[in-house]
Formats: sequence, structure tokens, C-alpha cells
Amino acid sequence: MPLVTSKEMFEKAYHGGYAIGAFNVNNMEIIQGITEAAADLKAPLILQVSKGARAYANRTYLMKLVEAAVIETGLPICLHLDHGDSYELCKDCIDDGFTSVMIDASSKPFAENIALTRQVVKYAHDHGVVVEAELGTLAGIEDDVKVKAEDSSYTRPEEVEEFVKSTGCDSLAIAIGTSHGAYKFKPGSKPQLRFDVLEEVEKKLPGFPIVLHGSSSVPQDFVAKINQYGGNMPGAIGVPEDQLRKAASMAVCKINIDSDLRLAMTASIREHFALHPADFDPRQYLKPAREAIKQMVAHKLVDVLGCDGKAF
Repeated sequence: MPLVTSKEMFEKAYHGGYAIGAFNVNNMEIIQGITEAAADLKAPLILQVSKGARAYANRTYLMKLVEAAVIETGLPICLHLDHGDSYELCKDCIDDGFTSVMIDASSKPFAENIALTRQVVKYAHDHGVVVEAELGTLAGIEDDVKVKAEDSSYTRPEEVEEFVKSTGCDSLAIAIGTSHGAYKFKPGSKPQLRFDVLEEVEKKLPGFPIVLHGSSSVPQDFVAKINQYGGNMPGAIGVPEDQLRKAASMAVCKINIDSDLRLAMTASIREHFALHPADFDPRQYLKPAREAIKQMVAHKLVDVLGCDGKAF
């Protein structure tokens, strides 16, 4: 099975009341852990690559690793550019074989966001590729995306219909209270997604797929293990998983997860070196790290996204 777009995935997810997991990838072990979990559970999958990951791992290596995952699993997999920041980057990824790209012009004025998104949509659609756009800005840090809390803003529902019609985008990322990175909310706080905003957007765009970025839950067992074995992560909590599941039952068809992958991998590696300080074979510490990612992704697919068994 070749790489697929997210179009059919999102149609099924919208009407089925679940969401597709979009997991950021950087290397072979992360790709293996994610796709092995999805294959076991027969879940559709979006593997997404940021500008930073593409620079780190090399565009050719990442493409071949994803192609290998398609061959090994037989799953419908969509390859997506996460937070593309320019027309040139989106075009480059489309030319490389990506089946989905995101153009993130959310920091620009409304008219400029429309103009740039429309330019990307034109090239992408001419090449059979789908486009995700964004309205509203999330606080936090993810690769080159850095937004201070005071500069974040919720999506304005009254703008979404004009934006989608003017750009022709295929899905829309909105800001309803999620946040990029592992340092989301202080312990003791009660994060609450703005479901009222989501409901208004759904009314304006019936049947249209909505995306949530910054949706890692920051599992405290990973944070505790990292700190137990020499780390120094400040206390933080992520987006409550029950709220993500509720969003997935509504118009949200794609939920992005990145920080939890990093936490799972880092916690496993720190534990391994603490228990086996003489090890120097990367296979000995990357194998359990890959398994930790697999177990975490399996939990997300079943208990948060609800997309297990939906691949075919």
C-alpha cells in the first residue's frame, strides 16, 4: 500500500466519533515504536515531520524509513509536514512525496494567512496533496515554533468559514487551550479546553475536519522517572486525556502528539543507563526505548483517540 492522504481517514473519523493520531518522528526507533503499535491495533496513522526533524535526520533517510514502515505494516499511513512556515518548504515536501502538508501562517494578519495558505493549497491540490492550515495561536515551544503565553490567542469562530472558503484548505488547526511542549500547565491547575469554541467552529463548518496541536498529556510517571535518574524537569501537567477523548468525539479528526514520545524515550534511556552504567551498545538502550514508545502509543490509540481497528 502506498502512502495515502488524510482525506478518507478524516471522513471516517468525523462520522465515527474518533480521531487519528498524528505522531512526530525523528529517527528509526520512534517510527518503529509508533508503527508497531498501530499495526498491532489496526489503527490508521499520520506520521508527521517538522522542519527541525527534517534537518536533523535528513530528508532522504526519513522518507525511506517511512516507506519501510508502509511496507512492513501494510497500514494506511499519511506522511505530513508539521508547521511548515513557508511556501518553499511546503513545495519541497510535496515534491519529496509527502501526502499532506501544514502551512502555519497563524502568526500573520488574517489576510496574509489567507494569501499564503491559498498559495500552498493551489500547488498541493495540483499534486494530489492535502493541506492543513491554522487559525489562532498556541502558547509553548515546539522546534522553531515559539509563542509566549501572552501572545497566544483562541481561534475566533466567526473567522473560520471565510478562511476555509477563501483558502480551500482541507483541515483546520484551531486553538482551544492546548499548548506546545512539555511545560504546559502548573501542577494544581485545572486545564480546561474551550469546548464552546470548538462547538461554534463545528456549527460554522459542519463536517469539516478540525485539528488539535499541542495535545501531549505529559504522563507524570515519565517525568518522575526522568527526575529519579538524574533529570531536572520542573513540575508540569499536560492536556487531560478525557478532554482529548471528548474532542475526538466531536469535530476533531487529528490530534498531534510529540512531547509524550520524547518523554517516553528519554525516561527509558535514563533508567537503562542508571541500571546498566557499563552499557555502550546503542541497541541495548534503544530497544527498551522503542518498546516504551510502542506502549505509550498503544494507550493513545485505544484510550484517547479511539481509532484502534479503524485502519481498513
